[in-house]
Amino acid sequence: MGRVHQKRWVVKLGSGILTNAEGKLDLPQIKQLVGQVVALEEMGYEVTLVSSGAVAAGMGALSLAKRPTVMRELQACAAIGQPKLMALYDELFDAHKFHVAQLLLTYLDLDSRSLYANTQNTLNYLLGLKRFVPIINENDVVSYEEIKFGDNDQLSAHVAVMIAAERLIILSNIRGLAMNPDGSGELIRRVKKVDASIEALAGTTQSERSVGGMVSKLKAARVSAAAGVTMQIANGREPNVLVRIGQGEEIGTVFDA
Repeated sequence: MGRVHQKRWVVKLGSGILTNAEGKLDLPQIKQLVGQVVALEEMGYEVTLVSSGAVAAGMGALSLAKRPTVMRELQACAAIGQPKLMALYDELFDAHKFHVAQLLLTYLDLDSRSLYANTQNTLNYLLGLKRFVPIINENDVVSYEEIKFGDNDQLSAHVAVMIAAERLIILSNIRGLAMNPDGSGELIRRVKKVDASIEALAGTTQSERSVGGMVSKLKAARVSAAAGVTMQIANGREPNVLVRIGQGEEIGTVFDA
């Protein structure tokens, strides 16, 4: 991979930090996350969002208490929820005089040389416009097992590689990689290489509304590191977490490129 773009970040927002205890979109939380992205942009960063939340938005509309397990129900939730999610982002960014651009991807889009190049060119052009924030999600409505990324952790890593981002920041409801698989114990501040000893620390997610756990985040770290992209995991409900990271504060776990 060539030279990374300094101050170009991909920020992945997990379902756990975009929804409340009832599984509906957490509007105050999303509003303050948008404010942080705007603050980063004003600091000179180029931010691309990889956002979960479409299925949760659809669940709210369908009054479902639990994440569906049947594929057609999941895809219906995504079809209903994705426009609701984007309408919310559009409204919140517009209040700051920013625009949003939606990209829905499947694994096939990045497996095809021509589709990969087209997506790459589009993202680079959007980032060059300034005051435009690309928002990416997996195209769950048409995805099936053979063409799915599986979760937005891995999708965000591939996007970060595609646009030669300096850093991938995965925000979820965990503080980072801890010494115990259940997330307890001392926080590991820096990981130089994802090896067997690091993989042994990975736990599993307990949330009914999120897909990825630490296992998927470590897979994303491998993809990122191999391409020269630094990855960071942090708790998305930490006050002003993105701005503090942008200011150089050490938060969560950093995986070296």
